Amino acid sequence: MCGIAGILDLAGTTKTSLDEIASMIGMLHHRGPDGYGFYISGPLGLAHARLSIIDLAGGTQPIHNEDSTVWVIFNGEIFNYLELRRDLKSRGHRFYTESDTEVLVHLYEEYAEHFVDHLNGQFAIALWDKRQRKLLLVRDRVGIHPLFFSKIGSRLAFSSEIKAICALPTFTPEINPNALAQVFTYWAPYGDTTIMMGVSQVRPGEMLVVQSGRLVRRPYWDWRFPVDQSYDTAPLHDQAAALHELLLDATRIRLRADVPVGAYLSGGLDSSVIAALIRKTRGDLATFSIGFEDAHLDESSYQESIHRHLCSEHRRLTCRASDVGDAFEHAIWHTEVPVLRTAPVPMMLLSKMVRRENYKVVLTGEGADEVLGGYDIFKELKLRLFLARQPESKFRPLLLKRLYPYFQFAPGRAPEYLTAFFGADRDQANNVLYSHLPRWRTTAKCKEFFAGEFLRSIRSGMEIQSELPAEIRQWSSFNRAQFLEAKTLMPNYILASQGDRMLMANSIEGRFPFLDHRVIEYVNRIDPRVKMKVLNEKYLLKRAMAAELPDQVVRRHKQPYRAPDIPAFAQGRGAHLVDELLSPAAISRYGYFDPVRTTHLVRKARSGRAIGYKDNMAFVGILSTQIWHRLFVENRNNFVTPVQHVLRGAMIVREGVDNVG
Repeated sequence: MCGIAGILDLAGTTKTSLDEIASMIGMLHHRGPDGYGFYISGPLGLAHARLSIIDLAGGTQPIHNEDSTVWVIFNGEIFNYLELRRDLKSRGHRFYTESDTEVLVHLYEEYAEHFVDHLNGQFAIALWDKRQRKLLLVRDRVGIHPLFFSKIGSRLAFSSEIKAICALPTFTPEINPNALAQVFTYWAPYGDTTIMMGVSQVRPGEMLVVQSGRLVRRPYWDWRFPVDQSYDTAPLHDQAAALHELLLDATRIRLRADVPVGAYLSGGLDSSVIAALIRKTRGDLATFSIGFEDAHLDESSYQESIHRHLCSEHRRLTCRASDVGDAFEHAIWHTEVPVLRTAPVPMMLLSKMVRRENYKVVLTGEGADEVLGGYDIFKELKLRLFLARQPESKFRPLLLKRLYPYFQFAPGRAPEYLTAFFGADRDQANNVLYSHLPRWRTTAKCKEFFAGEFLRSIRSGMEIQSELPAEIRQWSSFNRAQFLEAKTLMPNYILASQGDRMLMANSIEGRFPFLDHRVIEYVNRIDPRVKMKVLNEKYLLKRAMAAELPDQVVRRHKQPYRAPDIPAFAQGRGAHLVDELLSPAAISRYGYFDPVRTTHLVRKARSGRAIGYKDNMAFVGILSTQIWHRLFVENRNNFVTPVQHVLRGAMIVREGVDNVG
């Protein structure tokens, strides 16, 4: 992984200065601490901060083709670059580096804008075609790497993180009220929306073509499922074998690196699968885990079991509630968006430990739940549809208790509570959003804390409804739910706030074999009843890996990853944040939330009475929004970069002149 930034004057009349793009890329030093590179060509400026993983000596960016008419900067990895390189060489292309980046310019020469179809990787790419005066901004298929852009006057600024755009003196940071409302509904901004007014993002699986002053969006890939239940009909044994081979190869190519590669080990099925496949692919295996002092959150015994089974070299970090509160503000600086749970923070602390151990790359199990049907929301959907067929039944709601063995109900209240919660939308069973309505409805209750004037500035509605593919009604209800999860929570929270940002805060690259597009496309063709057999989640994956994992891992009930929320702010830096930013004066000054309701919530939290789902989400959401405002709106000095430091020793290429400064 790396960081990229750039500016293009759409009118073609204003030159981009080196100082401008240096100030932008300087904000991304954490993404690329191993060096900077620049390319200046009239109205265009490209900047790159490098985290060196492949071709440590020769892979400095920007990189160009043979006649220097195509230039590229790139954040991420192209995992099939060796195969692409061999093919391109056979077609007469000449390479001057051993890096995966260089295949991009030669692929573009061969296939123009369709070059992206040949990539197996995770990436955010900025490619400049000097002959056609065309800029391409491309994001990987599922949204692993971020790519933001903003039109400021006649100029287009783009970068891996919003803070780089904030470094431009002509940009004024301001919250996007609609995006905050989306965070307080979907857990993250939706689609191309961002929390920063005037900043958009390239969507997953999308290419932005910028030419002749125009910006054109071109989707090149998306999640698709069989219509009318025309699924793969191969025997289950063959499907499991095919999935195993795909995952094995997806893991194998993600081990390509010129630096040490490790793996996260949560103790659950997904990370155990990846660790087992690494062990199968090569001899050595280093694993990293996080545990909690709170026994209800801790999975250390499972982590210990699988690491012993695989004989890995294991490191473990124990996280206290106060550790989360102490690091929370720093985490929001990296998420760049308010969050509703503290779960990203321990992931940031874990990546810090990985970096201390001199690793730069980790493989993780992210994506398995979305691709193979692992979340409770998919089980809920099955049972809610079952309940809707006999809404008067007193016994069917009790089946929902099977989903939450870790959840405590008041004596005798479980049937009443579950019937009310999950039966509320039974008349909307044909709604394509049906699977997610309970989650969104529960989360949206947090918007009750918005100040009246701020609430009136919100114009967002159910944006998702208008952007769904036409064929979604021909998909099974299970596949619809998978699509919604892949479009909402996964790219803008799981892979962003909890993924890329927490990894890159400490210059660590995460790689995700379950999100190999070949795996996704194969599994999407399979009958959902094989992905989840009755209520046995990820059944196909368990069949595929049963011979290589302990039975207790395969049969274990899924435990969602959770971290301390309100308890994290009881003492230390966390308590000071509450005093500073949730006081009535601070709430009134920023204007997002109602000071009376917020004060009541704070008192409830500090008395130990705020233990519910809504209270925890609202508390963390309000506090993180207040922190976001202080970091990104109130303190403009946060975005001042010492340009001379950035340029010292950097590779600087100007139009027609190559020199090293």
